Amino acid sequence: MKKIYLILNLLFFSTLNAEQNLIFFLEKALKNNIELNAERKNFQSAKQSKNISRSEFFPKITVSGDRTNTTSTNRTDQTGANLDNSKNDSQSKKIALEQKIFSGFKGVNTFKKSELETEKAKLKLKKVEQQTIFDASNAYFDLIFKSKNEKFNLANLSLFERQVETDNARLQKGEITLTDLAQSESSLAAANANLIKAKTEFLSSKTNFERIIGEKTPSVEGLKEKIFLNLPSSLSESLKLSEKNNIDILISKIDFEISVKKLNIERARLSPSATIEVSKTENNDFSSSVDDKDDETVKASITWPIIKGGENVSAIKKSNFDKQKAGLIFKDIKNKVTTQISNSWSRYQSSKSVLEATKSQLRAAEIANEGISLEYDSGNTRTTLEVIQSRTLLLEARIAFAEAEKDFMVSQFELAKQIGTLSVKSVN
Repeated sequence: MKKIYLILNLLFFSTLNAEQNLIFFLEKALKNNIELNAERKNFQSAKQSKNISRSEFFPKITVSGDRTNTTSTNRTDQTGANLDNSKNDSQSKKIALEQKIFSGFKGVNTFKKSELETEKAKLKLKKVEQQTIFDASNAYFDLIFKSKNEKFNLANLSLFERQVETDNARLQKGEITLTDLAQSESSLAAANANLIKAKTEFLSSKTNFERIIGEKTPSVEGLKEKIFLNLPSSLSESLKLSEKNNIDILISKIDFEISVKKLNIERARLSPSATIEVSKTENNDFSSSVDDKDDETVKASITWPIIKGGENVSAIKKSNFDKQKAGLIFKDIKNKVTTQISNSWSRYQSSKSVLEATKSQLRAAEIANEGISLEYDSGNTRTTLEVIQSRTLLLEARIAFAEAEKDFMVSQFELAKQIGTLSVKSVN
């Protein structure tokens, strides 16, 4: 019995821990995101387009048939004498097999183009996945930060409430002046206003979390804050990785390759095409003199378009311009990505430095506030204004450090997204 209880207990707590993990919420977001699900359908559609273009290489089999009922009335011979009415029922059945032998490499280029379009749809799906992971992680860390912000302001409000009570008592004893009490009451009102703002921002963060991830907001106390990604150690390494993994670069490169295939397809339209058709036809009651007839036909056709009013030549020129355009866009995208990664790397490095600086700022603010508060409570020379200032600086330092923690985490996800390596597996 104890073993069963122990197993159930372990399962219960492991479930709780899983639900407090960022990876759990990332997987939920990937499952529930509507835009991502729509992109999955688009990828499936692109794969079917590939199968459609492949069908051009296989023979086509056609089965057809018809039945004709003919009734002849008011019949006369050459002398004008009436003839009996006649009725003729005829039917035919045909089965034909047609195979393209050559189409100027149009079919090959069409199939390769559909392969590229399928790969492009896969990359677009991956891009939406990475954006979903980034949005979900941003919502996750923003929820933690806004929760801390509310707690800091709530604690600050409690401190000023106690200070106002204490200052009222000290004013009665003549230890402080009415001005000191007014300063404490003013700070209390400001702390209350800041708390209201913090509560509103926390509520908004909850709503955003549920919208992006599609799950109810969990208990913030159990959320894990320290997350690390597998990131490169230098900017040059980041740029090298982006050349192979950045989704925008890869999509732009595929767009250029698709434009090349489109140009080849248009050129192939000027080439001759050859097909062969084998058919068999069965005819019943073919005519008044022939009852049944079977035909077997082998037909080879060659078609070579010479001129279509300039349409083919203009189509080739248009495709060539589209190819040049795609090449220029590809170069521009590479330059933009280089700039974006450089900016993301700078934000990542600066957020790391800001985190260390705010950590030192918080430590110094805590020491200063503790010392000033003790001196003020002991009736030393510290004034009410000095206490208020030290508590304000402490609150600002706590909020700044919490926000720096959030910014550092989000900057890692942003850099990984720009490089193209962001995935659930890359989260530690």
